[in-house]
Amino acid sequence: MASNEQLETKLNNLPSSSGVYQFINDNGKIIYVGKAKNLRNRVRSYFYSNVTNIKTAALVCKISSLELIVTDNEIEALVLENNLIKQFKPRYNVNLKDDKSYPYIKITNEPYPQIYTTRRVIKDGSKYFGPYTDVRNMKSSLRMINQVFKIRSCKLNITEVSIDKKKFKVCLDYHIKKCGGPCEGFVSEKEYKEMVDEVIKLLKGKTDDLIKDLKQKMADAVIALEFENAAELRDRLEHLEAISSKQKIVSTDLQDRDIISIAYEGKDSACSIFIIRSGKLVGKKQLNLSIEIGEDKENIYAAAIKFYYSEFVEIPNELIMDTEPAEAETLVEWLNMNAAHKVKLIVPQRGELKSLVKMCSENARLQLKEIQLQKMKSFGHVPYVLSALQRDLRLKDLPRKIECFDISNLQGTDTVASMVVFEDAKPKKSLYRKFIIKDVVGPDDFSSMREVIKRRYSRLKEENQTLPDLIMVDGGKGQLSSAIEILNELGFKNYNVIGLAKRLEEVFFPNNSEPESIPKTSSGLKLLQQVRDEAHRFAITFHRQRRSKRTIATELTEIAGIGESTAQQLLTKIGSLKEIKESPMEKLATVIGKKKGELVYKHFNNNEAKKRLEY
Repeated sequence: MASNEQLETKLNNLPSSSGVYQFINDNGKIIYVGKAKNLRNRVRSYFYSNVTNIKTAALVCKISSLELIVTDNEIEALVLENNLIKQFKPRYNVNLKDDKSYPYIKITNEPYPQIYTTRRVIKDGSKYFGPYTDVRNMKSSLRMINQVFKIRSCKLNITEVSIDKKKFKVCLDYHIKKCGGPCEGFVSEKEYKEMVDEVIKLLKGKTDDLIKDLKQKMADAVIALEFENAAELRDRLEHLEAISSKQKIVSTDLQDRDIISIAYEGKDSACSIFIIRSGKLVGKKQLNLSIEIGEDKENIYAAAIKFYYSEFVEIPNELIMDTEPAEAETLVEWLNMNAAHKVKLIVPQRGELKSLVKMCSENARLQLKEIQLQKMKSFGHVPYVLSALQRDLRLKDLPRKIECFDISNLQGTDTVASMVVFEDAKPKKSLYRKFIIKDVVGPDDFSSMREVIKRRYSRLKEENQTLPDLIMVDGGKGQLSSAIEILNELGFKNYNVIGLAKRLEEVFFPNNSEPESIPKTSSGLKLLQQVRDEAHRFAITFHRQRRSKRTIATELTEIAGIGESTAQQLLTKIGSLKEIKESPMEKLATVIGKKKGELVYKHFNNNEAKKRLEY
């Protein structure tokens, strides 16, 4: 463990070469692994520049020591960084969840290869396909192989010597035509290898190419009068054409590409990968990534690419995504080296590729929601959004009950306030309240907020009811200060109150003059916006109703002998002003009496008659 002096000494003696750096905490644990083209510039930037990123600031506070590994170039540094992250899983790096449990399909390195699933990757010359993040997809692929090809299911060590000595006998699979019988030499090594090559094409998604090859082989077999072989190829073709017909055509240019999209919130992230071969969607992969709050989107994309495109994953010609990953040039160089062909990273702005990215993004969002749903279950069916809001606002308890206030007026007239209530992230409309501002003259939102907060929580105190888990005011520092002033005046102590400003969606906290920003992707911020918008809608609706009634009531009270109470009575019983104007005298009389009914009837009908004469 190093002291601050030792850390300072290391920082002053950093080399300018490329390499990997590891940050270590007080307990000697590696908490972050990074790579750099210039170690001196990169590592010192953590300590000697203004750090604005939340994650980086939290990381720097915990660094006690650092270790360096110098490499010859940046590509070597990238490979080493990737291996160290997978090995140590540092807290502040983007990590792949449960990566050890992902299975592969293995094609063994022997004269008559076996094909089976494994979770252990051994560098023995065998071919691996995967990782399969969905076990059902992997089992489906194996079933498809067993239906189409006569691949042996046994684990016998079949060699030319064992065949010559007739060490083994064919099993039931041979008799039911699920195996060609290599153990007794019924299929040659060359024929078996050709079949395995066809399996590899199928696993790579090259179904159409495989169908084309098999059609040619079938035609050749017919010309050579090998009708039994041709019939077998025909059956294989029928299976493959059925598989091909189910694969959705998503691109017209028949290009090989992967579409990558990532949805993330808080410490959870979901990566969705669409595998497109020859213009067809042949498969989907999903990765669950663990990230720290405040991680940059570009870094998450870069980490996902490094995790997924291991030495056993086929790298297509194009990787399509909605965000360019960090250090894209180095990534492309690394991908080119692994793929043995040129790879393009494309961020489409319009057209067919943009639509594919959008479709992939929807899948990633659904995957993230599924992750959050599982978390929600672990929290006892409390909506995950409340946990996110508790985290964002640094609250001790879950904000299960939220009360939000908004003020509405038109140039200081008909000022009203609304209070909406959300319980467990859902609106509780039976608890909504409307307030007519009585003691404030003119457009004074701060005084109006003081009045409504005092009226609401004075009553709450008189009735010995508890405060909500979170009080929220629509507005900035002024509205929040008004609310705090009244809550303190009423003697409340342990309360949570915030203000949400409309312009930049900034949150104001008590005793803090500067607002704070919640990540735009946070579901906690989305809940606050929903609550604020509902309070605003409720206030605006009430304000319009008040203004409308005042306007209508004024027209009725202009009639000699009709007062406010009579006007309100008419509006309540009959409805709108239009219906009052069109009502017969008998109907008006039943509501307000014969005498007043005549006054209202004559007023509107005489006016209409005058208009007709003037016309």
